[in-house]
Amino acid sequence: MRIAVVVGNPKAKSRTLNAGLMAAHKLSGGEPDVVLDLADFGSGLLEWGNKAVADAITQLQRSDVVVVASPTYKATYTGLLKLFLDQIPAGGLKGIVGLPVMLGAGPTHALAAELLLKPVLVELGAVCPIAGFYLMEKTYEDDPRFDEWASTTMQFLRDWRKAAP
Repeated sequence: MRIAVVVGNPKAKSRTLNAGLMAAHKLSGGEPDVVLDLADFGSGLLEWGNKAVADAITQLQRSDVVVVASPTYKATYTGLLKLFLDQIPAGGLKGIVGLPVMLGAGPTHALAAELLLKPVLVELGAVCPIAGFYLMEKTYEDDPRFDEWASTTMQFLRDWRKAAP
């Protein structure tokens, strides 16, 4: 199973990146196959057809599973992530399992991953069978729900792979 992690934090090497990598590791027991820390693309995300961004989208489209991680900014995912997702063509994530993960400072935005990020992934064609996962940015590393989320997700992925033609 090929796993990608896309991180929409404007700060490179962020806690959001760490949470995305933790999610991928809990699912696979190893490192993800593709890591896209969108902060590394800089102004390239503003250039429609930028080669580095196009190559990143191609890598993403070769994945089976994508963890899309964002901090909560103004009650939703970041504009940086939106710039990247807007460059993925309609249906560009067809057949890929999308797993929205968001970090935030407080519980008031706990539904942001489910209500705001997940619909965008579905619009792009991703299959998003697991509820969006929201973590508190100060305690995510020790959150006991992380293991439960990974277990539920892995069970779905095992069943999904068995059912695939």
